Formats: sequence, structure tokens, C-alpha cells
Amino acid sequence: MIAYLTGKIISKKPTKIILDVNGVGYLVNISISTFEKISETESSISLFIYTSVKEDAIDLFGFSSESEKEMFELLISVNGIGPKLAQSILSGIQIDDLKQAIKTANLSRIIATPGIGRKTGERLIIELRDKVDSIADNLDKSLNASFEVKNDAVAALANLGYNHKNAEKIVRDILNGEPNISIEELIKKSLSEFNS
Repeated sequence: MIAYLTGKIISKKPTKIILDVNGVGYLVNISISTFEKISETESSISLFIYTSVKEDAIDLFGFSSESEKEMFELLISVNGIGPKLAQSILSGIQIDDLKQAIKTANLSRIIATPGIGRKTGERLIIELRDKVDSIADNLDKSLNASFEVKNDAVAALANLGYNHKNAEKIVRDILNGEPNISIEELIKKSLSEFNS
């Protein structure tokens, strides 16, 4: 069972990466969140690995953090969610947002993720509500701005007609650089990012 890999990046796409580990090339499925954390200048990377073994295939899923891997394992424990769908969920929603949505039973946020219908979303909330607290909180320490500020900013931008996913990324990037920014400044900076 492969649990961790460090290797040289041979090829990189938003959902797949090929790692050369001592002359052996591993094809690793990754989420878009992990892809975004790999900088353009990095030539080697370390990933936490989940090995999925089926009758006809062995697939590797890689994660930039242990908390993302833990969330992936929780997701695939839910009936009806396989590794590919779990990868898709983690590509469509950040771990901290997903945790919050599950804890607060925010079904509309969960079903906004591609591939998740109402029934699967409800099952996910019921089965994981008491389990998500176990996920290590080693998320970006810079994200100490409250969820309300972040969510309010994204909602405001979405109400102004901007794409929800793009708004989320821009707000997250700004918060990474300025965790204590006010909501007004956050929205102002986000708008200037959209219009630049």
C-alpha cells in the first residue's frame, strides 16, 4: 500500500500528475485544489497517497495535505461516493468550506458541487456530520478570517453576477495574503481583481 510519494514532476494537468520516483513513473490523480498548490517553479513534490485497488485497476490519488486525504477517505466511506466523485467534490469545494457545509447541514452549498445530487448530499451530511471534526485542522493557517466574512464576500460577488467558483478563488487568494482584511476591503479588492 503506497501512502506517500516524493518525486520529480514529469507531467502536470489539473487532475493528474506523473511523478518520477527513483526512475519509476507514478500516475497520480489529484484534485484541482492540490493542483493549485503546486507552484509553476516546483520540479519535485511530496504527496499523501490513497491507493484504490479494484479488480481491474490500481489507482493512486494524491493530496497536498493530510487533512485533504482524510476528507477524501471520509467521502468515499459514504454509500454512493467513489474515489472519482470524491476527487471531483474536493476539486469543487475547499476542505474548510466542505467541513463547514457538512456541520451546518448546508445542503445547497454541497449540491452546488458538480456530481452531487440532493439524495447524495443529504446522505453525505447525515453520515459525516459527526465525523468531520476528526479531520486535522492543518489547513492554511492564514485562513483565520471567519467563514462569515469569506462566505458573505463570495455571496456578494455572486449576487453581482460574477461566477461563484471564480469569486471563491479570488476571495481565498486575497485572504491568504491579508487574513484580517475587512469585508468591505475584501469585496473592493475582489472586484478590482475581476476587472483587471
